[in-house]
Amino acid sequence: MLNLSQNGCSVWVASSSEGLLTPTAVALGKFDGVHLGHQRVIQPVLHPGSDLSVASSPQSKENQLTNQEYIYSTVVTFDPHPQEFFTGQPRTLLTPLDEKVQQLRSLGVEQLVLLPFDKELSALTPEEFVEKILVQQLRCQRISIGEDFCFGEKRSGTAKDLQLLAAKHNIPVTIVPLQTYTGDSPTQSNCVSTTPTQDARISTSLIRQTLEHGDIENANLLLGRPYSLLGDVVQGQQLGRTIGFPTANLQLPKEKFLPRQGVYAVRVFTLGETSDAENLGVMNIGNRPTVNGTSSSVEVHLFDWSGDLYSKKLAVQLVKFLRPEQKFPSLEALKTQIKLDCVAAREVLSA
Repeated sequence: MLNLSQNGCSVWVASSSEGLLTPTAVALGKFDGVHLGHQRVIQPVLHPGSDLSVASSPQSKENQLTNQEYIYSTVVTFDPHPQEFFTGQPRTLLTPLDEKVQQLRSLGVEQLVLLPFDKELSALTPEEFVEKILVQQLRCQRISIGEDFCFGEKRSGTAKDLQLLAAKHNIPVTIVPLQTYTGDSPTQSNCVSTTPTQDARISTSLIRQTLEHGDIENANLLLGRPYSLLGDVVQGQQLGRTIGFPTANLQLPKEKFLPRQGVYAVRVFTLGETSDAENLGVMNIGNRPTVNGTSSSVEVHLFDWSGDLYSKKLAVQLVKFLRPEQKFPSLEALKTQIKLDCVAAREVLSA
């Protein structure tokens, strides 16, 4: 059991029943991305007074304990991702654990339960899953799921099945309709358009597709927030300093999903600082072909900033894809292009 706490709100990450906070109101699913569709599934298990941006406070907990046992708003998901378990292939994630915890906390979720997805769990029948996991282990009082939710051995249980099985234990189940893209798409440039249709289902796979094509505007619309990279600043080759554009080399979780290689306009925040000051800049994701780079790196250049960022943790919000990565004939040509990238990024970020 791991307790991750911040600003007076705790989110529990559990892989066993030891230390679980019960009874629970449970949102069930994989929730990679915590996108707009996921947020609708989570909303029914939040406490009255919570919303999709404000976490419940310790005071609200005390107020609700007057005449009844407190029910903890809980998200239940699986570790590893079921697809990774069945294929044996590592799967990259839109939201690795730290990011998922951060996003769930911001919504008002008090507890995250990671069910170890193994041979034993995957072999449970739908009836066993309800009885052993939801009733006995989690002491579940209410449940929320998406209408496409499947569970139990060979995904044999449907959302309607869960509703019927839970009813035998007097547990109400909210089945949330699939969320669809309804907004107007921004104008795209320098990327392959992946504009969702008006009836496109908001899904993790669609967001991954938009990011793969550098379609950041639409990815951000589907997420309900900017797609972000969270990582520690580590020592790089310091080549940027030699051409007048010092960069912070970002070390990301190995399972973090990276968007299309190239240059982006970004907003940057230093995590753990007392100030929430925003810095503007450009970021490059790629192999640095101009200097014969062989491994992928993520480097950020901040505008109008000087100081030591080593060992700091940065949150980099992607705003717009500017251009694909390319090889230049010389460092001088690269320097000229970076100047143009900075001008373009400043224009985007000031809009």
